[in-house]
Amino acid sequence: MKFNSALLIILTFVQFTFSQNAELTTEIQDHIKARVDEGFNTSVALAYIAGENVTYFNYGNTEVKNGKPVDQNTIYEIGSISKVFTTIILADEVLKGNMNLSDLISKYLPKTVIVPQRNGKQITIKDLATHTSGLPRMPGNFEPADYSNPFADYSVEILYEFLSSYELLRDIGSQYEYSNLGMGLLGHILELHTGKTYEDLVKTRIIDPLGMKSTGIVLSDAMKAQLAVGHNEQLEVVNNWDLNVLAGAGAIRSTTSDMVKFIKANTSTNDTSLNKAMKLSHQIAFSDESESFNIALGWHFANNNTITWHNGGTGGYRAFTGFLKDFSKGVVVLTNSVSSVDAVGMKLLDAPLTLELPKKSEFPDEIEVSAAVLENYIGVYQLAPEFSLTIKRIENQLYLQATNQPQFKIFPSAKHKFFLKVVEASITFSTNDAGEVSALTLHQGGQNLPGNKVE
Repeated sequence: MKFNSALLIILTFVQFTFSQNAELTTEIQDHIKARVDEGFNTSVALAYIAGENVTYFNYGNTEVKNGKPVDQNTIYEIGSISKVFTTIILADEVLKGNMNLSDLISKYLPKTVIVPQRNGKQITIKDLATHTSGLPRMPGNFEPADYSNPFADYSVEILYEFLSSYELLRDIGSQYEYSNLGMGLLGHILELHTGKTYEDLVKTRIIDPLGMKSTGIVLSDAMKAQLAVGHNEQLEVVNNWDLNVLAGAGAIRSTTSDMVKFIKANTSTNDTSLNKAMKLSHQIAFSDESESFNIALGWHFANNNTITWHNGGTGGYRAFTGFLKDFSKGVVVLTNSVSSVDAVGMKLLDAPLTLELPKKSEFPDEIEVSAAVLENYIGVYQLAPEFSLTIKRIENQLYLQATNQPQFKIFPSAKHKFFLKVVEASITFSTNDAGEVSALTLHQGGQNLPGNKVE
């Protein structure tokens, strides 16, 4: 990643706050400072829970340019950590006798929706909560009008259209496959079942009982005043994401101080209905012995099942939270940029790993290409029977979208050659005898994957 000298000066004069109540090693503090100082993260806000003691460590600013120092009350998008809020609400419904994990999801959806089946088996609530439904990571008809806020226009009608036309590629309940679609669908089912919006469910079942006053989905004016602005790989400001029907997959915003309340509630031994639901959500609900893999209701496990955790990411944020099985430690790590902070969280939870800075990306020089020339590359290129790359143009910018994945910018480096900045990958387009663009090759991870233009 290249920075100009002005940006480096801005990054040099960040500020941090640190309240000492529990042990937080110099190694971890220095690693966080280096991540910000060297331009991998705009800020990192961390909370470390050891018994009754909480340590907050905050470094960096709410925005690269003209931001203010972050603290434990700074708002971040927590992305997929929202999924464990969804499964805790589900667990609460199960314990109240209102739902069963074995319920077929068709029980809760309109009769007009044709729920996909396979080999005589139907998807259950538990399958959604454990990512074993066979539904893909993202729906195939996910085509945002605005890729800077991609979920905003994905509606109930579009979701139902996808479900009614999708054919499952693997047996239900047989294999873990992380699915934003599946968990978002679970959140929607909870809405249909309770007659309340997902936001109302999160607020009444979790946020209000725990006093998480700075946590929510829709940004209030007070939350906007404390918001850490999201940044992409190049530390450019990006839009916040607004999730519609798939809110249960990643719509929540929060702070480290509020998330401390959430983790403390998960590790509490009290006997409230919420705590009971949290404990049910921690129990192993699916195992794959061949992969030595276990998952609870939404929660994942690490380090021989001693760590219970979940992470999250949106267009300009990454987040991590987790706790030890014996409840002796917990951690929350939030950042308003897309360089992962998972390793910091895992390290604080005693995972045997070494903290290393990410590798700085070096990109080719960009060349200028007219919109008329870019138009020649637009189309769908099939690399495998179930995998294609779609190339689109918005004004003078080309975008690449792989099957069931978000859309990313691609940048020209030479005639017929483009590269991505989000991953180390590039594209070479090929022409036929008539000089028309007819194929491309994806170069990634030492592989060269060709695909013919089919549309």
